[in-house]
Amino acid sequence: MYIADFHIHSKFSRATSKDMELDGLVKWAKYKGINLLGTGDITHFYWFHELKRNLKETERFGIYEYGGIDFILTGEVCNIFEYRGITKRIHNIIFISNVEKVEKFNRDIEKYGDLNADGRPMLQLSAKELVKILKDIDEFSFVVPAHIWTPHFSLFGSNSGFDEIEDCFEELTDEIFALETGLSSDPEMNWRLSKLDRFSLISNSDAHSPSKIGREANIFFDKFDFKQLIDILKSKNFKMTVEYFPEEGKYHYDGHRNCNVCFSPQETRKNNFICPICGRKVTVGVMHRVEELADRKPNEKPKKYVPFKKIVPLDQIISSVINKEISSQIVQKTYFEIINKVGSEFYILLDASEKEIEEQIDIKICEGIKKVRKGQVNIKPGYDGEFGKVEIPLDLNTKEEQQSLF
Repeated sequence: MYIADFHIHSKFSRATSKDMELDGLVKWAKYKGINLLGTGDITHFYWFHELKRNLKETERFGIYEYGGIDFILTGEVCNIFEYRGITKRIHNIIFISNVEKVEKFNRDIEKYGDLNADGRPMLQLSAKELVKILKDIDEFSFVVPAHIWTPHFSLFGSNSGFDEIEDCFEELTDEIFALETGLSSDPEMNWRLSKLDRFSLISNSDAHSPSKIGREANIFFDKFDFKQLIDILKSKNFKMTVEYFPEEGKYHYDGHRNCNVCFSPQETRKNNFICPICGRKVTVGVMHRVEELADRKPNEKPKKYVPFKKIVPLDQIISSVINKEISSQIVQKTYFEIINKVGSEFYILLDASEKEIEEQIDIKICEGIKKVRKGQVNIKPGYDGEFGKVEIPLDLNTKEEQQSLF
């Protein structure tokens, strides 16, 4: 088993932790049980300099190493361009096979935007032209549209996206073979669109702080090199993706955060897309947008698909069970005690037997882990930039025991 999170950001991106540097990433990758990380932010001069200075080439083409963790050269860019008189803003993840090709790519695109203003630069460049420039420099490079349903800045987003992928990438659409589902959707939601059947659906954290890496990830059967990764994605030959419960994503439902209005798609339509508090149009979320474009019923599947599992990160499970904030000392202390005793977070959440966790983890937290595995969670859906709230219901006896120990 080989776990990869391809989409993260460095300390040079806006609203990111100063700990998003190599040593912090390596430390948390080991806590989580992640084997490979995307570098993120390869277009930023200072971050790329750190990567070039510290990453070591491995015997696997296009795969680098630092501190015992594998890395692949990736970055996210924001393409801003006009399509039929309408301004589109699309985020794309770029994968490049070596540092020399990154240097040339950065020289070619710096005329389209300030690469050092943000780790995720805004480029006055169409998505199609991005693919063309990239492929002219590196034949093995590829582009994956990022968090494809997010209302702002995504391929199918309600605010500035498209209804058809062909309208975005035009004659270069065949160069696209994978899509990132984003935190607010899961593969099952994407399966409702038959036109997405040919694409691999990958899941990544889009992390802005080290503790958030791996909140979504991809599990492969074994290690790979850059060329093998392309074949794996084109053939959908990997084990599974690990997913957030999509309701927890901050754009799952519709609404207005400032007005505390959260609508299901049905409620939005009933209210004519208008916020009853301020009278403005609500932000249309991911579930609504999927339903607009879907041509399959819920629970229908394509002929070939990659399985997935939904998880709640371990610190969130602990937080829910003991009713303390994730940032609190008791939650952090308990998290590291469990990791040091049992193993990595992914091992605990996905692979450890019930007997093993029952013998080594407090009974309340153990019950929380088991309930998450069974999907027995309550979630208040996220909307308009507000993350959903997860509650793991425990029986009364367990709650009483919990109160006596914490």
